[in-house]
Amino acid sequence: MSKKNSAEEWEEYYESTGDRRHRDTLEKALVRFDKEEAVGHAVDLGCGNGRDTIELLRRGWSVLAIDAQASAIESLRNRPELKELKTKLVTKVAHFENAAWSGADLVNSSFALPLCRKTDFLKIWQRIFNSLRTGGRFSGQLYGDRDEWAGNPTNSHFTLAELQKLTAIYDVEDFWEEETKSVTPRGAPKHWHIYHIVVRKP
Repeated sequence: MSKKNSAEEWEEYYESTGDRRHRDTLEKALVRFDKEEAVGHAVDLGCGNGRDTIELLRRGWSVLAIDAQASAIESLRNRPELKELKTKLVTKVAHFENAAWSGADLVNSSFALPLCRKTDFLKIWQRIFNSLRTGGRFSGQLYGDRDEWAGNPTNSHFTLAELQKLTAIYDVEDFWEEETKSVTPRGAPKHWHIYHIVVRKP
């Protein structure tokens, strides 16, 4: 039996996660915008099949959805929910380090930013800050140093002290640390060490 290629593995991942609810970090950020009676423009980095993008569109946001996998963008654009929401959606196939955007009120990246090299991550992190308008927010996850994938040079992992330095340029509105043994979306066992964050550009 031949091994599946990367594109096939991603397609299976999108199929298995397509009906899941949007991430709690995005919900917390949107609740804060709701209290401010603010709706704006969001960038969804590593949008996957669009579970977060769809929620943003439902709430009246315009969205630039970016993913390195063409199959992710295709899966997003084939979602039936887009029939009435598509006019506020722009999609782009690009790796984080090559993606460009500006003038965002929210940059969301759920479990995607850690999947790049640390040198690339630091550049992207600065790009996120520069792109946000005053009062804009970032919501998403970063991986801690006790995560099972720590040491993989293609990923980014941070100690708590390093995370505090990264977020010092922001007002930290929500933060919680998670460490647990569970499985990946593909069913492989894994020890997770995750920082969930929502921060605001002052």
